[in-house]
Amino acid sequence: MNTRKTLADLKIGERGEIIGFTDALLSLKLLEMGCLPGSDVEMTHLAPFGDPIAIKVSGYTLTMRKDEAATIQINPLKN
Repeated sequence: MNTRKTLADLKIGERGEIIGFTDALLSLKLLEMGCLPGSDVEMTHLAPFGDPIAIKVSGYTLTMRKDEAATIQINPLKN
């Protein structure tokens, strides 16, 4: 069984490379915000109850809901 990792699976300080999306409609919004396939992302902040999260992508910090982050497929990167 090959389970894909998503941005929502990262812990603070972990990084990954965006490889795709699972929600076609939401992916358009994410692409416009700089979440492009091939981009490196890093989890930088997590709200006290786990939602929302903040990531560093395309040279800036972006906040999003955890359910939105769960639609972004990544390859984990070593720090």
